[in-house]
Amino acid sequence: MRATITQLRSFDRPVRLLMVNQLTINLGFYMLMPYLADHLSTDLGLAAWLIGLTLGVRNLSQQGMFLVGGSLADRVGYKPMILSGLVLRTVGFALLGVAEALPVLIVASALTGLAGALFNPAVRAYLAQEAGDRKVEAFAAFNVFYQMGILAGPLIGLLLGGIAFQLTCLVASGLFAVLAVAQAKALPARRGSRAGAAGSLIKDWRTALSNRAFVLFSLAMAGSYVLNFQVYLGLPIEVRRVTGGELGVTLLFVVSGALAVIGQVRIASWAKARWTPAQALVRGLGLMGLSFIPIGLDAIAPQSPAHPTGLVGYAVAITPILLSTALLTLATLVTYPFEMATIATLGGDEMVGTYYGLYNTVAGVGIAVGNLLTGVALDAGRDAGIPSLPWWTLAAVGIACALAIHTLARAGHLNPMHECPRDPVRA
Repeated sequence: MRATITQLRSFDRPVRLLMVNQLTINLGFYMLMPYLADHLSTDLGLAAWLIGLTLGVRNLSQQGMFLVGGSLADRVGYKPMILSGLVLRTVGFALLGVAEALPVLIVASALTGLAGALFNPAVRAYLAQEAGDRKVEAFAAFNVFYQMGILAGPLIGLLLGGIAFQLTCLVASGLFAVLAVAQAKALPARRGSRAGAAGSLIKDWRTALSNRAFVLFSLAMAGSYVLNFQVYLGLPIEVRRVTGGELGVTLLFVVSGALAVIGQVRIASWAKARWTPAQALVRGLGLMGLSFIPIGLDAIAPQSPAHPTGLVGYAVAITPILLSTALLTLATLVTYPFEMATIATLGGDEMVGTYYGLYNTVAGVGIAVGNLLTGVALDAGRDAGIPSLPWWTLAAVGIACALAIHTLARAGHLNPMHECPRDPVRA
């Protein structure tokens, strides 16, 4: 953590403010969202399909509007979009706390999703612009604060939820309100890269979509988001299957979050000193795929019909899953800073927000499709008596992503915009 603080102090004030901004955003978000489905089911008595609809509206309004939010940030400026998103989430979370009728819940969910679509691309574009040549270091430190919010948020939400879910909503809403006021006063205004530009947003989108290198990179990286999302989907399902309880799920998140907070800055610095960005991406993606091997090998072994009893039995059952989680997290720590820096590199200085928005949209589609296919693989493996099937499939996805990035790098597609291809990288 000392390395993170030292790194943070080396940046100018706007970058430091953006780190605090993201920590508070994730703190407020994860205080509430992990417990929303239970509130809708237990407190409000909604049917499962209505809960799915409510949560789906939030996800759709965020993923579907990322591109719009990023393009508006380029035109209007980064600070106005950040503030707009914070205000919308303040309102949305307050509504979730008081709403009982379905239409109000739908509106509240839509507002919380739209808020993310407004400030997420703007924050990343602002950070990329301010960091200059130090994008990798900036995004490494950024991810530490991002993960700290994910770690602390659910714990605070659990404590507040023990009193009342409405209290959690109001506290989370209050956090966003305070953050909006603080950022309005303290965060310096920055012109968007397309401020005053002629033409429509659609023209900007066509320009981004015509950037062949960026589109290919986005498609190649989409699989990595499917793999990362298994921390929330496949791995918790496997924990419950082998242990029959929820303690292992908590351990899974603790391992992932703690590794990110402790190791992100040092790992990114180590990788940058030894590898090119393309090499870091290829090796990180390869490790993502390999991270599913421990759990795949464990799934091949004969399984006891009963859940483990005793500390030793529990440790034996959960160790392969925690090892896979740790390896997947380490792979993400290698990949993420270089991934974020490469987006800005491929897009150039113009339309940075648009490129981050489009990238997030592609990633969102990848997660949706990937989750569906992962669910199919989990069911198919169980029905066919091959429980290792989904894990080998995910391992193959990681290797395929690594090969795709390696191919793009060798063809010179990951070089800075308008720069002639260099010698192929050794990946």
